[in-house]
Order: sequence, then C-alpha cells, then structure tokens
Amino acid sequence: MSGLVAKRYKTALVWFRRDLRNYDHAALYHALKDAQQVHCVFVFDTEILDLLADRQDRRVEFIWLSVEELAQSLKTMGGGLQVLAGRARDVIPALADRLGAQAVYANQDYEPMAKDRDAEVSHSLDRRGCVLHTYKDHVIFEKDEVLTQDGRPFTVFTPYKRAWLAKLDPFYCKAYPVDAYRDALAHTGPFRFPSLEQIGFRPTNLKQMKLPTGMTGARRMFQDFLERIDGYRDRRNYPGVRGVSYLSVHLRFGTLSIRELVRTAASVQTAGADTWLSELIWRDFHFGVLHHFPHVAGHAFGPEYEALRFPNSPEHFAAWCGARTGFPLVDAAMRQLNETGYMHKEALNFRSVAR
Repeated sequence: MSGLVAKRYKTALVWFRRDLRNYDHAALYHALKDAQQVHCVFVFDTEILDLLADRQDRRVEFIWLSVEELAQSLKTMGGGLQVLAGRARDVIPALADRLGAQAVYANQDYEPMAKDRDAEVSHSLDRRGCVLHTYKDHVIFEKDEVLTQDGRPFTVFTPYKRAWLAKLDPFYCKAYPVDAYRDALAHTGPFRFPSLEQIGFRPTNLKQMKLPTGMTGARRMFQDFLERIDGYRDRRNYPGVRGVSYLSVHLRFGTLSIRELVRTAASVQTAGADTWLSELIWRDFHFGVLHHFPHVAGHAFGPEYEALRFPNSPEHFAAWCGARTGFPLVDAAMRQLNETGYMHKEALNFRSVAR
C-alpha cells in the first residue's frame, strides 16, 4: 500500500522510547507512510541510566526484556531494531547521519529532561539537514487540547474530566494501522542485541515475579483484567483482592496502546469500566499538569508546601523498605512490592497517614 503514494523522504529513522510496541504506534505509522525505507532504533540512554546507583534495577530489566520482544517483532515484520547504548542526545543525530536519514520520528515525551533532550536532538539534526517529527501517542489529549473556557490549564480534576469527556470522539481513539505500511521497513540486520550486563546492569528477580513483560505480557494482563473489569469500581479499593488492572508499568513503557484501553473502557459501559476510564483520565490530567507546570517534577505544586519539613530519617526509610514499620498494612504492601513489583494505592495512602 505504501508504494502507491509519493514519499516525502527516502530514508527515515524511528526512535522508540516509552512506546515499546510495533502496533498502533503514531511515530512508526507516520514514518512508514512518509519514507521509502524506515530504520528503527532504541537507545539505552546513559544520561538516565548513569543516575541509577543500584545496578539491579527492575525497571531497566523490564525495559530490556520488552525491547528484546520489540526487536523480534520488528524482525518478523521484515525490519529490525538497532539497540544502542550512549547519550541519546549524541547517538540519535550520529545514527541518522550515518543512515543518511532525512527525518527522525518519535513520540512525545512530556518530562522536563526529555523535552530538553528532544530540543537538543532537534537542533543537532537540523544542522545536518534532518528534521525531528514528534507525535502524540502516550495520552489521548495533550498540552493545550483540554483547557478551561478562558484558555487556561486545569488544576482541578473534576472539571477537567467533564471537559475531557465532552471532547472525546472515536477519532481520538482510532488505532494507527501500522501493519498496512510494513513494506517500508528497512530490511537490515541482524543487529547485535546487548546483554543486560553489557549495558551495566544485572538481572533482578523480575522473571520470578508475576509481572509479565513486553507486548505479549501486556496483552495477557489486559485480557485478564477484562474478565474482571465489571467489578473494578467496588473491588479496586481492597488491597487483598485482585481488583485492579496491574497495567501501570505497561502504560509507563508503552507496551500497549492507551487508545485501545480508552476505546475498550468507553465501549463496555458498566460501572466498573466507567470508573476505570476515570482513572485513565486522571493519567491524562497529570500529564497536562506536568506539561503546564514542569516544576512539579522536582517540587511541590503549590509553593506554600515547599517549606514543609520532614524528618527524612534513614532508619525509618530502611524500616519501610524492609517491611519493618510495625504497621501491618504498610509492611504487607512492601512485601508485595518486593515480591511482585506492585503496590496497591490504598497502602500508599495509609503510609502517608501513618507517617
């Protein structure tokens, strides 16, 4: 299908980040439509990884396993994935230059450090005669798409939710038909896939935990949740019950599509699905807060809370990490986190009160 229309570029590069899937992917779709041949890359960004003191980090291993599956899936589609390590600010422009790419495609990231990185990459690419295209993929509505009637960002959730629902239309949940343009994937490789140790980390207990990784893991967990979604409203508040979706980490790293989740929640039309949709709207709301008020990444939203003093006792922190606080719910939650990678939100609320 892609050969039937004129292409904007001869060569393009898709930069995967927090979007570790090969379907319903905005940047990949647009690149495949726009370019004759499309290369794909993921960078283990040392600018981020070097900040992690613990070399046994479940997040890194989760990403590594998910990237491994992504690489295999792109190979099955007829393409491939280069997996590199280094400062993305340097690696992406250098790779685009080596490939002779006229454009780099990526999905939007809203964190302050990521926005700064992308601005630098865009400037560096521009000097090489290459352009960076970014797309909305991680949320349903971004930036200024949902504002108050006087054009200001929302700071209270309930009116934001009303405006969000009023704006929602099937168009915003429509999947990107990546597979229809797969013939534009560059037939290159095989590429060397670095081991976890080669990027400076060691395996954790992730494989022994009940936390499936990658697209197939996300799909399995989503299907499991759909069998329980009708009871979500009533069961989600009880830590000892399997009531929530457990999909947060998969949303964080994009191993499933937010558009599919919202589309599904909106179509089920039960009290449980409506409540879950509200939680997904909360997610968009907080991304909007982060975009409009980037100081919240490291500071309190309200300046009046900056002066609040906390004891920050190392002994208390160690007791919390080791599930030795003496509060049964908090300690049970920490054991759950240590053994499964997940902690129920009610345990977090109780911890805040207990402190």
